[in-house]
Amino acid sequence: MYLLELIGFCRAAFMIDEEKQQDRDPNSTGVAPEGSPMASETPPAPASSNEAADWELELAQAYQSAQPDRPPANVSGSTVTGTSGSPTADSAQSWKRELAQVTDEKEALKTQLQATSAQLEDLKNQNLRLAADFDNFRRRTQKEKEELDLQARCGTIKPLLPVIDNFERARSHIKPQTDGEMNIHKSYQSVYKQMVDGLKQIGVSPMRPEGEQFDPNLHEALLSEPTDEHEEGKIIQELERGYILGDRVLRHAKVKVAAAGLSVVASDENPDSSEG
Repeated sequence: MYLLELIGFCRAAFMIDEEKQQDRDPNSTGVAPEGSPMASETPPAPASSNEAADWELELAQAYQSAQPDRPPANVSGSTVTGTSGSPTADSAQSWKRELAQVTDEKEALKTQLQATSAQLEDLKNQNLRLAADFDNFRRRTQKEKEELDLQARCGTIKPLLPVIDNFERARSHIKPQTDGEMNIHKSYQSVYKQMVDGLKQIGVSPMRPEGEQFDPNLHEALLSEPTDEHEEGKIIQELERGYILGDRVLRHAKVKVAAAGLSVVASDENPDSSEG
């Protein structure tokens, strides 16, 4: 293609120069005199079409010989065509290679992105499992701590309950007669009150079971009394006070429970039965 353009350019330049010479000298035939610049720089115009074709062929061969790094051109008559090794074909091949390389890089990045996304999802699941395990561990540890604290308080308070029972028995049975006995009674009752207040502060509360329905989870039946005055299963009397700490029973209340009363049915005596 470059060769065809060069040939066309030379022919156009030659025709333009010939027209200028005719304009300057109307009687001129288009042939420049010897020794003129035109005669030394421009080849003479061909006399016929065969001579023009030969001249173009010679020009093409001269141009081909002047370009040793280019492959030989196919010249047939006045038509010259380039080979597959032209710059346009090389550019197309280069673009195809670059496009294939970019496509491969895109697929590789896509695969890497999918692998990274799967790894990130796996890490998220592991993080969620670890958070759930830690939360369960925290709750279990807190529950065990509360249980140990409750057991320690129960173990400490239980030995003090009989002391409180003795204070209550002394208050109900001792009747002070003199002022000195009254002062002594008030002094140990103040100690009893102080102990009861301390137990209340740590969550200990006494049971009041009289009149309630018997509950084996809270009460311990020591006696049962048949009666018609109370409903069966009702607690008639508290024999030993029970205590609870929060939701846990420190000591069951020992009680007396009402049982079903015995009904006596009197039979009618028939006076005539003996005589018969």
